[in-house]
Amino acid sequence: MTHALVGRLAPSPTGAQHVGNARTYLLAWLSIRSRGGRLILRMEDIDSPRIKAGAAQQAIDDLRWLGLDWDEGPDVGGAAGPYVQTERMPRYQAALAQLQAAQAVYPCVCTRSDVAAAASAPHVGQEGPRYAGTCAGRWLDGATPPDRPFCWRFRTRAGQTQTFVDVVHGRQTCRVYEELGDFVVCKSDGAPAYQLAVVVDDHAMGVTEVLR
Repeated sequence: MTHALVGRLAPSPTGAQHVGNARTYLLAWLSIRSRGGRLILRMEDIDSPRIKAGAAQQAIDDLRWLGLDWDEGPDVGGAAGPYVQTERMPRYQAALAQLQAAQAVYPCVCTRSDVAAAASAPHVGQEGPRYAGTCAGRWLDGATPPDRPFCWRFRTRAGQTQTFVDVVHGRQTCRVYEELGDFVVCKSDGAPAYQLAVVVDDHAMGVTEVLR
């Protein structure tokens, strides 16, 4: 890990990039380059049903057309590669295994309709968790559902807060349990969720600044 200034451009090859993407990429590039930092290009292609053939190369071509450059990426290499998420699956699997060993995640068989029904129940207040924790205590000590598809959810705690500094809005605090609930880190098909993959990658690549 390094404490040097490191930013990232992280397009998803799900189709043509649009003006909003271009604006974000340009601002991220300016923020890092104006302060002498390093910039990484990472292709976030784990959302396989939405990935379009040729879109990854098109994204690179579009960024080059905009006049942007980067120090590490799928087309230029670098010490923190590979820079394509589908080539980093072993890293996500290892991170999930660590979370499982620490009992920081649990298997969940709830469907989207189950989650929606629980969230709209009369006893769940406006500030209640998005996921009601239905499966939080159902399978313990490493056990998993024997005959149903399941995802893995990160276990949050009531009253738990996460604080970070936004360079525009200042110090921000999120009540993780109340505002997010137990979120998915691995989907029922075994694919890592964005929330897991992006944290693993940003940590491994030493990213210090994210501009959205």
